[in-house]
Amino acid sequence: MFAPAGRRRVAGACDREQEPMVTHPDQQVSVRSVGDGATATFVALESAVAAIVATSPATVRMAVACLAGGGHLLVEDHPGLGKTTLAKALAGAVGLDFRRLQCTADLLPGDVVGATVLAPDGGEPRFRPGPVFTNVLMADELNRASPRSQSALLEAMEERQVSVDGVTHALPEPFFVLATQNPFDATGTSPLPHGQRDRFLVRLMLGYPSRPQMDAMVAGPDPAETVRRVRPSVTVDGFGELLAAVAAVHVSTPVRTYALDLVDATRAHPQISVGASPRAALALLRVASALAVASGRTFVTPDDVQEAAVPALAHRLLLRPGVELTGSEGEALMAEITASIPVPLRES
Repeated sequence: MFAPAGRRRVAGACDREQEPMVTHPDQQVSVRSVGDGATATFVALESAVAAIVATSPATVRMAVACLAGGGHLLVEDHPGLGKTTLAKALAGAVGLDFRRLQCTADLLPGDVVGATVLAPDGGEPRFRPGPVFTNVLMADELNRASPRSQSALLEAMEERQVSVDGVTHALPEPFFVLATQNPFDATGTSPLPHGQRDRFLVRLMLGYPSRPQMDAMVAGPDPAETVRRVRPSVTVDGFGELLAAVAAVHVSTPVRTYALDLVDATRAHPQISVGASPRAALALLRVASALAVASGRTFVTPDDVQEAAVPALAHRLLLRPGVELTGSEGEALMAEITASIPVPLRES
């Protein structure tokens, strides 16, 4: 299907026989025990991440759905709750080429996309690629970078290319951004512009782990060490088949109408100044399609759309002055809208 950046993939007979494996701390489980195909690949990724990250199963499921939908993931929450661990676990489980970008106040756009530099021997200037030239880019604490450096990712996220000194450079395929950020009111942060938030397929908030998860965490190995040892849990071809399966999911007219009703409702809500964009409508159905594949279906149901609505749409809303500009407020409004829209009845 595709090869990771910086690797040359050689096809052979062993490719047809290699099983994707779920990597647990103490054991490996073949995904054939849960079925074949794209759904098994989704479950393998889900199991690998859940074995490392202390968060809810719904959060892990949505994070994997974001990658399966071919989109970028934004993880927002307070320090120490596992944002970086989740991003690293996802990247490691997929097994594609991976680079990390630590965002700071003095980060420059050239540190992200690359720059044209003079050759040491006095020869012609050459382009030096930045960390964005990879399959999976983890942008840690993205909102600690200046708005100028944040904007360096806009073209890469939307068009899978970057332009430097008038020359366009294509990025490797596939390309994902897994970004983490602290709450917008944290010291030393610059809020992401609306246009950049709209380019993230899904935004997640981890929250505190449960008491049993906390107990397992303090009694077990250090999660930071565990995530360093994570192994790919699916093959490159298997992941490509998952992406293709999500793209091929059928969306019926009633379900499509239901999704558009949700989008229209965000534009008419009295507390929302800018509702969901056309890009948001596409994102909603893409995440719903990934959830359908996770459930072993080739078609989207209203339940898939409902599950996808808050993580796919809430971060794209601009609230009116006077409304608290926090992620939880946007999520609460989106949940309210989702509950208010009639669900299409199943045809008999």
